[in-house]
Amino acid sequence: MLFCRGFSRTRISRLIHRNSLFGLLLSPPSPTSQPLLSNQILHPTIQVCGGRGNFSWSLPAFLGLGRLIHRSSSVIEEHLDPFSLVADELSLIANRLRAMVVAEVPKLASAAEYFFQIGVERKRFRPTVLLLMARALNVHRPEPPAEGVGDASTTDLHARQQSIAEITEMVHVASLLHDDILDDADDRRGFGSLNAILGNKLALLAGDFLLSRACVSLAALKNTEVASLLATVLEHLVTGETMQMTTSSEQRCSMEYYMQKTYYKTASLISNSCKAIALLAGQTAEVAMLAFEYGKNLGLAYQLIDDVLDFTGTSTSLGKGSLSDIRHVILYP
Repeated sequence: MLFCRGFSRTRISRLIHRNSLFGLLLSPPSPTSQPLLSNQILHPTIQVCGGRGNFSWSLPAFLGLGRLIHRSSSVIEEHLDPFSLVADELSLIANRLRAMVVAEVPKLASAAEYFFQIGVERKRFRPTVLLLMARALNVHRPEPPAEGVGDASTTDLHARQQSIAEITEMVHVASLLHDDILDDADDRRGFGSLNAILGNKLALLAGDFLLSRACVSLAALKNTEVASLLATVLEHLVTGETMQMTTSSEQRCSMEYYMQKTYYKTASLISNSCKAIALLAGQTAEVAMLAFEYGKNLGLAYQLIDDVLDFTGTSTSLGKGSLSDIRHVILYP
């Protein structure tokens, strides 16, 4: 998460207390940090790219990430658990998700709700990020509601932002179901994968069902710009998976190709969802783009660490076999 240091001089950082989760993530950049052009990639100095308006990270910062987290974690954990900040909302969203994936056909219902069951759902990283983003951006809204309707308007806004968190989680879980089919995976999150338990056909239909429910919720927001953002995410998920499946020997050695694929498969969902949260809050185009960039860099960092853990982690910690991505030719040594 410490990758996301480049936003410290932006308007967003002024809305966030330094002791909060976002205050940590948006801490001031080092004097050596320089902005990048759109197509720069991880060079020997580790400059990261992959799309629009990227930020640079030095090799020492990248290699020292674990040490930085270790040194600061005890202080952070003593004062703040980001998941506890939105625990009540996460519980509400989890209950709503279970209700939203109910289907008339029992087999489809059991398949669709598989990863939303208590004990299987894990920490809900993406909804947590989005709920915290909503809190940060709702502190100072450009156009406050008229007198006498503040509470109702704020409640409606928060409900709509929670819907984005729910939609994002449904899209994410649907992508996991489809990925496991393509990768012929046996395990997911420490449990048997749905395709291994119920077969590829039912797992595929369950993923499609989740996407359809996400689209229904998205349409209910009646915001064409937000709908366009999330539709773009679906396009990116397909594009990224196709890039992964059709990688040439030359592309396997290209960090630029890897980062672009990683953006499509992982970071696009978080970045566009963060931007959707900002748009619903009525924030300016500048702030909405900063929210997008925050989600993008966080998503890239998240996947980079996940890929490193495929080499260094254990089957217990990963919830899947170590080196499984290597064996399935998803990662390349």
